[in-house]
Amino acid sequence: QVQLVESGGGLVQSGGSLRLSCAASGIIFNVYAMGWYRQAPGKERELVAAITRDGSTRYADSVKGRFTISRDNAKNTVYLQMNSLKPEDTAVYYCNANYFVYDYWGQGTQVTVSS
Repeated sequence: QVQLVESGGGLVQSGGSLRLSCAASGIIFNVYAMGWYRQAPGKERELVAAITRDGSTRYADSVKGRFTISRDNAKNTVYLQMNSLKPEDTAVYYCNANYFVYDYWGQGTQVTVSS
């Protein structure tokens, strides 16, 4: 059974930092591309950051220079370090694992940034 379990969300003031983690089980983690998405109320889910099996990364323009995605294949875990948080970063953040037709999602973790 595939599980992606996110943690690390919470309430933080504007300018603060959070580190999200996503622990994966039931997949061969090191072959999967991993991503973080977010969905704010009334908005569509959007890609925040992604990292390939080789470690290449890409980011949404809105988070470039503030967020960093990384992975630890030994721990089957992907991270999202979020710095200089803004109220507009408030959303539910979801972890995604993708390998060709195999696509899995976590349950999401709430991030709320107060002004």
